[in-house]
Amino acid sequence: MGNNSWYSHKHSYICLVYKVKKNKVNKTGEERFNEYYSSLYLDRWPELKEALKGKNEEKVLLPNLLSPYYMDEASIIAASLLPVERGDSVLDMCAAPGGKSLVIASRLGSKGTLVANDRSPERRMRMKNVFSSCLGETGLDIKITGYNAESWGLYEQNKYDAILLDAPCSSERHVINDPKYLSAWSESRPKRLSISQYAMLSSALIAVKENGYILYSTCSINSEENEGVIAKLLTRHSSEVDIIDTICDYGEKRKYGTLILPDRSNGIGPMYFCLIRKRGQNGE
Repeated sequence: MGNNSWYSHKHSYICLVYKVKKNKVNKTGEERFNEYYSSLYLDRWPELKEALKGKNEEKVLLPNLLSPYYMDEASIIAASLLPVERGDSVLDMCAAPGGKSLVIASRLGSKGTLVANDRSPERRMRMKNVFSSCLGETGLDIKITGYNAESWGLYEQNKYDAILLDAPCSSERHVINDPKYLSAWSESRPKRLSISQYAMLSSALIAVKENGYILYSTCSINSEENEGVIAKLLTRHSSEVDIIDTICDYGEKRKYGTLILPDRSNGIGPMYFCLIRKRGQNGE
């Protein structure tokens, strides 16, 4: 009798676990997406969700371009926060389609070097056309490369005065407006991306010069891909870096860095950014 009771309870437990897993599997990507981000943003999620569905407000990038280039204002804000001086050597690790590189190029003027990197041949070609039409011949040394950003530090160390890492991310604004991507969404996506993002950021830390700067950014609203990546960097390299405070009209302060969200910024964003300085050998 005792054994039968134990078996009955065990069987009921297995059935319950099976039902939970089955229900989870049967949920659509959109349902999983909404549940996941609702747990992060709570009562704010409905408003933020509608803002993400809205069209980005765009503005002309800079008045000094040969051809106008349109991009989200939040992206302009982020790229403008990277400390750059004329004559600097700057790396844009994940540069395509090239908008943030244009912001950097306009600040470098006719002196310095800008390396614009992207692994996709098609995106590199598009970037080349953007630079040609918008910049022309400026005297600035612009190089377009196609290397793996995760392993950059293996080949170049202490090379650049400043690095922009606008890392590939969940890009929820794109996902929520594309039924194909929304239907395929799963909870594993942010975690998988955060691993790659941290590898890129670690590589950037090796490639930037001492006392140089890294601007880490994403267009994700997910903390795991944003301040979570910075927290991981600080856990492993706290003696090597400083987090530099940045000021932004639209930004919401996070534990590390700033996040611009479209529901409270007139529709621009999302855009997360965090400015990092690599210390010198003496720790200063």
